[in-house]
Amino acid sequence: MVLGYINGLFYKIIMGETVMQKIIPARLQQGDEIRVIAPASGIKIIGRECREIARRRFEEMGLVVTYGTNATDENWDAAGSTAVDKRCRDIADAFADPKVKAVFTMIGGNNSNQLLDFIDYNLIAANPKIFCGFSDITALLNAIYAKTGLVTFSGPHFSSFGMLKGFDYTLANMQKMLFGGSNDNVCPSDEWSDDLWFLDQQNRQFIANEGWWHLQPGKAEGTLIGGNLGTFNLLNGTSYRPAFGADTVLFIEDTGEVGIADFTRNFQSLLQQPDAKNIKAILIGRFQKKSEVTRAQLEFMIERFRPYLEGKPVIANLDFGHSTPLLTLPVGGTAALDGSKITFSV
Repeated sequence: MVLGYINGLFYKIIMGETVMQKIIPARLQQGDEIRVIAPASGIKIIGRECREIARRRFEEMGLVVTYGTNATDENWDAAGSTAVDKRCRDIADAFADPKVKAVFTMIGGNNSNQLLDFIDYNLIAANPKIFCGFSDITALLNAIYAKTGLVTFSGPHFSSFGMLKGFDYTLANMQKMLFGGSNDNVCPSDEWSDDLWFLDQQNRQFIANEGWWHLQPGKAEGTLIGGNLGTFNLLNGTSYRPAFGADTVLFIEDTGEVGIADFTRNFQSLLQQPDAKNIKAILIGRFQKKSEVTRAQLEFMIERFRPYLEGKPVIANLDFGHSTPLLTLPVGGTAALDGSKITFSV
C-alpha cells in the first residue's frame, strides 16, 4: 500500500487502484454548536412555529443552534449566480468555523446540484464535521463524500425537527447515529405518515406500518451509498458520484410524483453504470401514497432485473424517503444485512 496526496486530499494506492481515505466526523456531544444552512431553500419557507419547535428540540439535546448568514431568503433564484455564491459561502463558513460541530440543511428543493462546481472541498476535508439532510441534498451528501472521503448523513433536515407529533422514531435513530456512531438495532417504525404535517400539526393521519418487504433474501456488508434516486442519477458521469467500490450497499428512494414506471427506468439507468456490478445489496425507502407503488410492482421489477441482482438481498419499505419517520443513514459508512437484521455504522 502506498499513501498519496492529490489536490489536498489523502489517497491510498492498493495494488494499482487509487482509493480515497475515508474521513469519519466526530460524534455530537452536549454543548456542541450546530449550524443550519439553506443550500436548497431558505428559512422563510418554514413557519415560525416549526422553527421554534426545531430549535427547542436541539436545545433539549444540549445543542446550540446558529444559522448561516444567507439562510434567510425565502426562495433562491434557481438561475442566479449570486444565489450560488451565497449558498456556497454559508457551506464554507460552517465548515471553517471551529465552534460548529455539525451542519444541518434547512429543507430540500430542486437546485443543490448547482453548487457542486463551486464548493471548496479542500476546506471541507481539512475541517471534517457532520453534514446532514436528505432529498435534494443527496447531491451534496454524495459529492462531499466523493470529493473528500468525509462520511455524510442522509437524515432529517432542521425543518424535520419542527414536527410536533410522530417524530420520536426519527429523533431516536438520529441520536444513535450522530451521538453514538452506529445503529445496530434497526427496526421498522410502528406507524408512518406522508401528510402535510407542516400545514396542520394537530390533525395528523398515521398508517400502521406492515414492516420491511424482503423482496430477495441474502446476506451482505459494504459501503453505503445513495439517497434520492432522481437526484443521485444527476451525478452519473460526473466526478461527484461516489464510485461503487468492491462491496457497496445501495439505498434509494423517490418522491410521490414518481410512480413505478419512472422509478423502474431510473433504477435501470443506475444498474447500467459500469461499476454497478459492485453493488451487493439494495435498500429501498418507503413510497408515498401518491406514487401508488405496491409490493407486487416492486417484486415484478426485481424479477425483471434478475440479471443485475441475482443472489443479492433487496429490502424495501424501509423508513427513509419522503414519508416520516426517518432513519439517519451514513453515506460512506457501513451497512450490514443478515436476514432480518440490519446494522448501520461509521
